[in-house]
Amino acid sequence: MRRIMLASLFLFNSAMAQTAPQHESALHAEFRLEGGRFHDSCLKFSAAGCAQVLFTDHPLHIAVGSLAPQNGFAAGLALVTHYDASKYLLKENFDGVASPNGSWRAGAYLKIIPTAMKPVTAVHVNRGTPRRKPAVKLFAPPYFDLYAQGISLNKIGFFGLGPSTSQTGRTFFGMSETIVGGDANLPVSKSGRLNLSLLGEINGRFVSIRGNHHENSPSIEALYDAASAPGLVSQPGFVRFGEGLRLKPELFNAHLNLDYLAKFQQFVAPGDSTVSFRRLTIDLAHEIPIYRLVTSRPNPINNGPDECAEQLKVAADKTPCPTIKSSSNNRYGTLNFRFLLTESYTSGASVVPFYFQPTLGGSDINGNASLPSYQDYRFRAPNVMLLHGDFEHSLPKLPMGIFVGADTGKAALTRGDIDFTHLRHSFSTGLTLRAGGFPLVYLMFAWGGREGNHFIANVNTSLLGGSARPSLF
Repeated sequence: MRRIMLASLFLFNSAMAQTAPQHESALHAEFRLEGGRFHDSCLKFSAAGCAQVLFTDHPLHIAVGSLAPQNGFAAGLALVTHYDASKYLLKENFDGVASPNGSWRAGAYLKIIPTAMKPVTAVHVNRGTPRRKPAVKLFAPPYFDLYAQGISLNKIGFFGLGPSTSQTGRTFFGMSETIVGGDANLPVSKSGRLNLSLLGEINGRFVSIRGNHHENSPSIEALYDAASAPGLVSQPGFVRFGEGLRLKPELFNAHLNLDYLAKFQQFVAPGDSTVSFRRLTIDLAHEIPIYRLVTSRPNPINNGPDECAEQLKVAADKTPCPTIKSSSNNRYGTLNFRFLLTESYTSGASVVPFYFQPTLGGSDINGNASLPSYQDYRFRAPNVMLLHGDFEHSLPKLPMGIFVGADTGKAALTRGDIDFTHLRHSFSTGLTLRAGGFPLVYLMFAWGGREGNHFIANVNTSLLGGSARPSLF
């Protein structure tokens, strides 16, 4: 499969690297210029430059990344293009990837960025005489995302619900999910340095659950039924609405960066009200940069999931992503602390389908690590709490870093059981790889928690700098 993709890119880019016709379209010009970069980098045997073109260039590149845990490393192709209107910038991403175990994901993503709006700047006034300081950007323009994504995962673990499950209850199942919808980020200009944004979303979700009879543990229906795994027998379509607030202030001259998120979501099943529910999420992230220049954070505001441009607009004749060499020369080091709380609300006899319940342990279905010493998907419940801390620092003259982390958390069947007693613990250490615009890679060894150790290798599903895809739960 990899050879086929490389050969396709070679033939396509070689064909496009021709003299520009007199009246060519913008997309054709992008392909032609990428073909020229492919010719200069790959046919002249520049390893780093060729990798840059093959995996990050625009409009066409190889797409790679890990699917949900246990479903392998996926590869495919991505197409990235844009349309610059007078008042809007439209950024389009199309991609499709598949992994060796037969799992796959394909999607189309559109980001709409109003470009007519100018960011508000601060003005200092002294004794009646205006004196303008250097411009201080207080808020970014709003942006809107539209997306349609389908995913099929053949191996997902299920141990039962709640904090008291055992490893002997492990089963596996497969899941397909289609998500169609959009979201919006609307900055509040009068919020000043609080950098407040209003969030909104609406999407349709269509899930199908199937058994998995090819593992060394039973298929889910062998040990569980509709009572112990709500939603196992039937999966109606859902409409999800969401509203939220996000605060991203930089305090103490950017020595403390906060990212506070509060959102409330309503999962409505028009065909079966007994599985409709609501969810509250509080996510409080704290970053303490060791250096003033920090390059480790992505910029999801301007980019789609398959692009890593450092600026809002990128000329067709330029590569949009940071180079491997620039990454190896950048120092970064951060202390990170996070508090995450997710609580679910039901009414009457309603229940939360098990496939929409968050998990702690290893990595969740979105690839986010939590209590990494435990098996993937180890604790599943409608209500979870997680406290996480880590330290990461780059290695000299290498696009790599080392990190150490600690997690503690709890999964609970009822909101009243969320407290700071009987917490699970986990510790981890490992390496991160941040090479130019390539996806973030981390290799992690985790221990603690009385259920053994766990090694995790993960390749982020988005290019470094790219926005996240819609959550699967």
